Amino acid sequence: MRQDERVAFDRALDRARRAAYPPGEYVEQESFMRASEIRELAVRAGIARGVSVLDLCCGVAGPGRFLTRELGGTYLGVDSSSSAVAIAQERAAGLSCRFEVSQIPPLPDGRFDVVLLLETLLAFADKEALLHEIASALPVGGRFAFTLEEGQPLTETERGDMPDPDTVWLLSLPDLHALLERAGFGVTWLEERSQEHLEMVDALTEAYAADREAIAGEVGDRAVDELLAAHRLWRAWLRDGRVRKFACVAQKRSN
Repeated sequence: MRQDERVAFDRALDRARRAAYPPGEYVEQESFMRASEIRELAVRAGIARGVSVLDLCCGVAGPGRFLTRELGGTYLGVDSSSSAVAIAQERAAGLSCRFEVSQIPPLPDGRFDVVLLLETLLAFADKEALLHEIASALPVGGRFAFTLEEGQPLTETERGDMPDPDTVWLLSLPDLHALLERAGFGVTWLEERSQEHLEMVDALTEAYAADREAIAGEVGDRAVDELLAAHRLWRAWLRDGRVRKFACVAQKRSN
């Protein structure tokens, strides 16, 4: 997606997103997380002044910019989309934020105190390789803060119903714990967020549907139809318990 297309898409959804989130909870995130959830996860991970943070799949970096303003720290956001990173850089003026355009994995060189991965772990088919990469970017005692879409793999029918099914690779909690352990991590905090995210996907779906004509005028009918279809599937899955959402912090315990 070119930068002008990404700007148009971001602009097209902005009004509906602002209408959907409760007051003070929208920080230009591209997810179902409220700002208060983002902040709690960051605090649990120890993000503060003097702490170095690597944010993977940062997109336009709404959460990263929010956390840098709120908590401090040195921040590096990485995303494969050059258009998203260009928007993030423009909006981060005056903040101690840096950005790189890169496919993940591999991760950027260097060591970080905290690695963030918000709402995108499901996009990685090979989660074990990703977790070992993340572990290599952290010292012993470093923290990996992330969200998890928990559930059994999609069926062929579900994959046919979901736009971009190759970005939806679910994982069970027992499998997550096993993968983290093999990568040298131990879970220090885990909390379910399914109800909160169901409320947000409900609100976002309604807001996008209400603003459908204006959004389609910016990005086209097909993009809106796919956006609504994906949100309706997530709403059904969260409501029925097909998928559960968790926030998690894991600490690196060994090399």
